[in-house]
Amino acid sequence: MAHRTIVGIDVGTTKVCTIVAQVHESGRVNVLGVGLTPSKGLDKGVVVNIDDAVNAIATSVEKAERLSGYRIGTAFVGIAGRHIQSLNSRGVVAVARSDHEITRHDVARAVEAAQAVAIPTQREVIHVIPRAYVVDGNEGIRDPIGMAGFRLEVETHIITGEVMAIQNLIKSVQKAGVEIDDLVLQPLAAGEAVLSADDKDRGVVLADIGGGTTDIAVFAQGGIWHTSVIPVGGNHFTNDVVIVQQTPHNTAEYLKLKYGAAIAEEPDDAASDIIDAEGFAPGERQQLSRSTLNQILQARAEELTELIYNEIRRSGYEGLLPAGIVLTGGTSQLPRLDELMREMLGIPVRVGAPTDLTGLADTLSSPAYAAAIGLLRWGMRHGAAGMHGGGPPSDRGGWVSTYERFKTWLKELLP
Repeated sequence: MAHRTIVGIDVGTTKVCTIVAQVHESGRVNVLGVGLTPSKGLDKGVVVNIDDAVNAIATSVEKAERLSGYRIGTAFVGIAGRHIQSLNSRGVVAVARSDHEITRHDVARAVEAAQAVAIPTQREVIHVIPRAYVVDGNEGIRDPIGMAGFRLEVETHIITGEVMAIQNLIKSVQKAGVEIDDLVLQPLAAGEAVLSADDKDRGVVLADIGGGTTDIAVFAQGGIWHTSVIPVGGNHFTNDVVIVQQTPHNTAEYLKLKYGAAIAEEPDDAASDIIDAEGFAPGERQQLSRSTLNQILQARAEELTELIYNEIRRSGYEGLLPAGIVLTGGTSQLPRLDELMREMLGIPVRVGAPTDLTGLADTLSSPAYAAAIGLLRWGMRHGAAGMHGGGPPSDRGGWVSTYERFKTWLKELLP
């Protein structure tokens, strides 16, 4: 059975993860090498210092090369959703022909009218998807061509990107010595790893909760319908503990991981509630209450849940998501977070981790690596067509051609 050796690089706010794997047509991933490094030069998934980002990516790539014995030349790279935003916009035109028959030309004019929304200067429209048409007030029309009417409205879904942010990521990867097979939207990659085709058909929200941001993607009818980014992630939970408990950052992170939960319970007895932790001064210890720690985390978890719910409402799919919410990303492992969301929202919530892995896989079957594993599956499924032959692109054309390719596949992928 055919397999290919594919490399995925997930450049996140807290970690850069490079994975080299043999990916089989069936979707099974045999991991040959992994390179994990703490992220530098990124803030909320966006490159803010190219030199630092290049060093972090290069270190991660070298580690994966050493482990796998494979020389990495090209890779599929995940691009965080922060600069990819989508908005819904309506366009209205009067039907042109005297016999009031709607033609392709009317549809094109309506779509153009919908694009006349104010988009900030540093952003650019990557794609426009017409979703539904309204003829003379009759809603929900899939294809209006040939119908008669006076007034045609179109509802579109417009996807915009921040060109500089995309360009800086491409440059950072190229400077680290790796050519890009394709840029893949991170929530799409994570979806490849943790969602079934059935989830996507029925309607599901993927919430990838990383260190700096939470990427949201709403899937329905098999395609992606809405993407957005909430600027809250695991670091915010840790910082809340730092501020309220006045502990050092690494202590707060340790407490969150070891004792944290998204639902605070009343302690059984005072003794079992006390946690002994390091203080700011060397050798200094401090006593903390476990239930207080969890109250801090619960407050932030409730805020994140509300923000996710607002995004679902904005997507227009509220009430149409039988598969509910699938959580992934490192912070989705906070105990009882799924339970809190289920209670607050009253829809199914589960934590999704990548499955069907072999090789060096025991470390990677956690939600924190969903995006990285998903990049490999995405590469196997969609990448064969996009593999570019020939020598390395010239420096001038390098990022432009990658960016153009990214825009093209985004068009094909969306419904």
